[in-house]
Amino acid sequence: MVISYQRMTIFFSEYVSHDRLNIISNFTGSAGFAIIFKNKNYLFVDGRYTLQANKESGKNFKIVEFPKFLPKSLFENITLGYDPTLFTKLQLQYFFGNKIKLISINENLVDVLRKPKNTNFRQYYFLPRMIAGKSHKYKLSLVSNIIKKNKSDYLFISAPENVSWLLNIRGSDVPFSPIINCNCLVGKNKKILLIGKKNKFKNLLKKRLISKNQIIDPKNLIDTFEKLRGKNFIIDGKTCSVFNERLITKKFHIKTREDPCYLLKAKKNSAEINNMIKSHVEDGIALTKFIFWIKNYKHQSLTELDAEKMLEHFRKQSKSYLYPSFNTIAGSGPNGAIVHYRAKKKTNRKIKSQDIFLCDSGGQYKYGTTDVTRTMCFSKPSKEIKKIFTLVLKGHIAVVTSDLNKNKRGYQLDIRARKFLKEKGFDFKHGTGHGVGFFSNVHEGPQSISKYNKVKLAEGMILSNEPGYYRKGKFGIRIENLIFIKKFKRKLVFENLTLVPIDKDLIEYKMLTKKEKDYIFQYHLNVYSKLSSFLNLKEKKWLIKQI
Repeated sequence: MVISYQRMTIFFSEYVSHDRLNIISNFTGSAGFAIIFKNKNYLFVDGRYTLQANKESGKNFKIVEFPKFLPKSLFENITLGYDPTLFTKLQLQYFFGNKIKLISINENLVDVLRKPKNTNFRQYYFLPRMIAGKSHKYKLSLVSNIIKKNKSDYLFISAPENVSWLLNIRGSDVPFSPIINCNCLVGKNKKILLIGKKNKFKNLLKKRLISKNQIIDPKNLIDTFEKLRGKNFIIDGKTCSVFNERLITKKFHIKTREDPCYLLKAKKNSAEINNMIKSHVEDGIALTKFIFWIKNYKHQSLTELDAEKMLEHFRKQSKSYLYPSFNTIAGSGPNGAIVHYRAKKKTNRKIKSQDIFLCDSGGQYKYGTTDVTRTMCFSKPSKEIKKIFTLVLKGHIAVVTSDLNKNKRGYQLDIRARKFLKEKGFDFKHGTGHGVGFFSNVHEGPQSISKYNKVKLAEGMILSNEPGYYRKGKFGIRIENLIFIKKFKRKLVFENLTLVPIDKDLIEYKMLTKKEKDYIFQYHLNVYSKLSSFLNLKEKKWLIKQI
């Protein structure tokens, strides 16, 4: 038998407190899965992580890039054991197909080696309506109407971020995100059952936001389903585990496999957008101070970890700042070419004056989520570097200035982002942009700017805009802003949330059109007008030169 593991919890969250894939393979990336044979091991990762996976896990694992190669195309006549709580039906079919025999196992073998620690007892808390914009009762009405329209009796919400959004509840169950590790059962009559650890709900019980009989221990889920009346269920095919789907289908019929909360949650209301705008002002102050500091620092002894620590110092100056929204990527020189690089003691480089420095970071604020990437130089860059940076910048501008009446879906914007790079024979392996949650996950769909995303873009959606280019062993370049969709003169347009200067020392202005030059001018003018009152005199003088 072969055992297969992926980097997920039973809640299918990107960030986990018990990382089984890391335990078994030493891989620290956010996406991947491993197959353990008796004599050989395979680690499957996407194009963002191939360099990283080879460094971290290459000694004991053969690194395979998916979706180029999948287990179903590599192996035949084998038997795979898998944990049914960690995979969905869709994933099993996509990865393994019909030629590989799959057997579900009752006990996760990684947990036998290292048991999950149960040390987080922090309470869940409620977001007031003035922060969330809409009450949980209003959201429940929307969802119950959709359940009825689908001629169903229940919706099983398996994605924790959707539970957090629906009920306006947040917590600290996972690093980098305030979502709660909890499932939810919603009836067409608006009644809810929450499946999670009872000790986390004490504050909500005290405020009478929920009652004791609405909280179900995961161990009692089988009994709960058996007691329910009705015929039809809605589940989410992307996050409902094989284990939970089996429980439901013993008694009920699956009517549809799409959780309506995803699309409802993606369209932020005015309160959510306003709170995100405020958070990005706070974040912009911190990043601008950091960029001024590092651009004027003498680089004889500064390391990547020093830079990461200093950036966190500037963010902590804000009273609204809580913690990072993901692991900071601070890659200098060749480390910048590793798309999701994370500096550690073993990899930590001194930042040299001739290095190109890529810094991708974000924060969770009260109340908002940020994500920004800036690429910087500390001495006169080569013509080649300036050329590539400017091609990336042209793609970045093409996305944010897109006509959303013509380019209504993510895959159309992805083409625009790559156009100028591809004309010169360059490209990048990751998507151009991901959806972003409101005080939630920094990566949150269903919208994204990628080759395959066909979700129709709508008012209130927030996305990242981050084309890039990476040359193995040399450098990495990425420019990322968060953008949101608003209505202007009856048309949908993008507006920047991110307020952080772009390094003008890396721009080859001869390659820009007048419209692109005007965009850079207006963007930096807006950054200065919003942030200058929070900067000291030296920082102001430096920032005004960026206009």
